[in-house]
Formats: sequence, C-alpha cells, structure tokens
Amino acid sequence: MATARQLSFGPHDRPPLGRWIPLSFQHVFAMFGATVLVPLLTGLNTSTALFTAGTGTLIYILLTGAKVPIYLGSSFAFIPPLVAISKAYGVQYAMGGAIAAGLFYCIVAGIVKLAGRKWIDKALPPVVIGSVIVVIGMSLAPTAISEAGLATGDGYSLVAASIALVTLAIAIIATIFLKGFFNTLAILIGLVGGYLFTLVMGAIFPAYRLIDFSIVSQAKWVSLPFLSTDAAGHAAYIMPKFNLVAVLTFVIVSISTICEHLGDILTASKVVGKNFYEDPGLHRTLLGDGLATAWAGIWGGPPNTTYGENIGVMAITKVYSVYVIGGAAVIAVVLSFCQKFGAIIQTIPNPVLGGICILLYGLISSSGLRTLVEGGVDYQDKRNLTISSVILVIGIGGGVLQFNVGGSYTFSLGSVALATVVGILLNLIIPADEKKK
Repeated sequence: MATARQLSFGPHDRPPLGRWIPLSFQHVFAMFGATVLVPLLTGLNTSTALFTAGTGTLIYILLTGAKVPIYLGSSFAFIPPLVAISKAYGVQYAMGGAIAAGLFYCIVAGIVKLAGRKWIDKALPPVVIGSVIVVIGMSLAPTAISEAGLATGDGYSLVAASIALVTLAIAIIATIFLKGFFNTLAILIGLVGGYLFTLVMGAIFPAYRLIDFSIVSQAKWVSLPFLSTDAAGHAAYIMPKFNLVAVLTFVIVSISTICEHLGDILTASKVVGKNFYEDPGLHRTLLGDGLATAWAGIWGGPPNTTYGENIGVMAITKVYSVYVIGGAAVIAVVLSFCQKFGAIIQTIPNPVLGGICILLYGLISSSGLRTLVEGGVDYQDKRNLTISSVILVIGIGGGVLQFNVGGSYTFSLGSVALATVVGILLNLIIPADEKKK
C-alpha cells in the first residue's frame, strides 16, 4: 500500500482518495476523445461506447488479476468493417462480427496458454520489440499534428497551432518544474490550461471561439446509455445478429489488432518495468481484451482495444496503479449515464487534445528507443539494422497490405500491425550470426 507522501504508485498501490480521483480523471481525459470518436464515425451510440469501454476495462482488470494497468477503449482498426458490414447487412450483423472477433481473441489466448510463450521470446527479441514500440508512437503522430493544426495544406491553422502549442508548453512546464503531487497531474494541468486559454482567447478574438456549450444544454442529466439515443441522435441498444461474411470479416481484422495488442502490452511492460507477458501472462491479457470486445458487441458498442494514450499518461506521471485505471473505468461508466458530464468533456477543442498528444505519443516512441538501448541491440550487426529499418519504414510510412475478402469489402493489414508481422517474419527468416551469440 502506498504511503500518503508517495509520489509514484506501482500497479498494486492504492493512492489516497484525494489523489486517486484526479489521477483517474486524467486517464478519462486521455481516452475520451478517441473512445467517443469511433462511435461518431460509425453511427453507434457514444454513451454506449463509454459504458462498454469502462465496463470492458473492469473485465480486463479482473481477468488479468488486477496486475496490468491498461485502459481499453474504442478501436479505430474496426472502423472499416463496422461501416462496411453495417452498410451491406445492417448494424446488427456488425455487432455480431464484433462478438466473433472477441471470441477469436479468446481462442488465440487458449493456444498461447497451451503452447507456452517461449515462441514469443524467439519471435520478438528487443530489436523487434523496440522498433515496433517506436512505430506505435510515431504512427499516431500524424493524428496529433492534424489535431494541433500543424499539418500542411488545408489542415494548417495558426489559431489551432497556437492553442496546441500553449497546451503543450503548459504540460511540459508541469512535467519538468512542478513537484510532488502536482507533477503527477501534468497531463490534466495541460488540458485544463489549454482549455482555459481557448476560453479566454475566444472571449477576445472570434477565431478562437472553438468551445460550444450548446451540446451541454441539449444533453440529459441522467439516461441509460443502451436504452436511449445520445446527444448526436445515434441509435440505442442493438440486438446482435450473425452471418458468415460478417464473422469472417471481423475475425480477419482482429488478426491485425492482436498484433497491436502485443505491441501495447510490450510498451506497458517497458513503461511499468514489469514483464506482463510473464505475469499475468499473455494468454490472460488476450483473454481480457477479447472478452471486453465481445461484451461491447453484446451491448451495441464498438470493439475495444488497449489504449496507447493511457500508457503515455503513465509514462509521464510514473503512476502505474491499477486502482487509478479502475477508477477511470468507473468514471467512464458514470459519465455514460450522465450525458451532461460527457458533453462537457466533448467540448474540449481538438487543438487542446492535439497539443497533449504530441507529448503522449512521443513518450511512447521514446519507450521504444529505451527498449533498444536497454536490450543491447547492436546496430553494427547488419541483421539488426535490416530488421529495424524495415519495421520503421513500413510502420511510420503507413504501409498497407490489402486483399478482397468477399463482396465489395477489402481487408487491410497496415501500419503497426503490418510492421509487427513483417518484423517477426524477418527475425525468424534472416539467420543470426552464430559468432556473435
């Protein structure tokens, strides 16, 4: 148990309540934008997405023995099949496909349990692990830059850029100069600071009026997320249905998300300093992720996945408490029943989120570089140089391997997932120099 004066917390430490709540809210802010964006893009209910993300995270914590501080939220990888299957067969079949994807995770978890994990050590040495972690952070970088208004072309905005840079500056100052408990709230301080800056500037300059409170006034105080429409008018509970095309489509896509799961667990292991592949075991993390995804499909929410944003928060704050993650999950569930609170968080401008994400995503990549250094990867060895180079270019470059799986739907394996698969194959195929062993 953590002491009252403790400034960082391990996975099993329970912070005092006065610190616990704001630390949990910090994770809610980190996951909220992405978790809500997926249902908005796919026509699902945002409150249901919050409900299934929160309850799914609690399921994950339970199945991993409360050992892995990972938050689960809506998966971007499943946006294409959600849209395609919903259009072709109806959203009920998309939910059935999501359930099938979650159950496929469980099957893979059983195989890992029976076959052991030695093959993982062979397939994923530090050169692959570190390079993939770098890719995870850098593949998210364009999203942060776009939200920050720093992208070239139509995406560039001097107003958005100024908000993002002020937010980033506040977060950096809080990270470097604040001491004690306030240092652990650096992300939250950056978000609040950027939000207040936008409000003040909006009162002076019309171009900065990006915060619209109309959605708050329109939202209900209390509602059941799976029995009523959300503030955007998206559907409530959806009864899942199944057909072969939908099931196969989602299962194929889940292969790529399993690869991303491996990368996120590796990243979390490096950030926290514990081997989660070993304890509680990869089979249990896969099982938790899979059941959380199936659970989401049952209630009409988008499939879940482990969130790199929240891993970035842990990297900055050095607070790895499962209790804090669990607290964030409970808050998400509460918000799903109270649309007004959720609507308030939805008013956070994209440039504020973009400024914070510049720091968060960069820290994920930095964790990958640390893995390469601590793993003693020798880049004078052409084998390591080749494997790392190919992973980085495919992953950061956004490489995609795609093929038709029936009808008009094309399955894509890209970015992090493709880079992970290619890295594993290269590591297994290219012979090692026996003299250097």
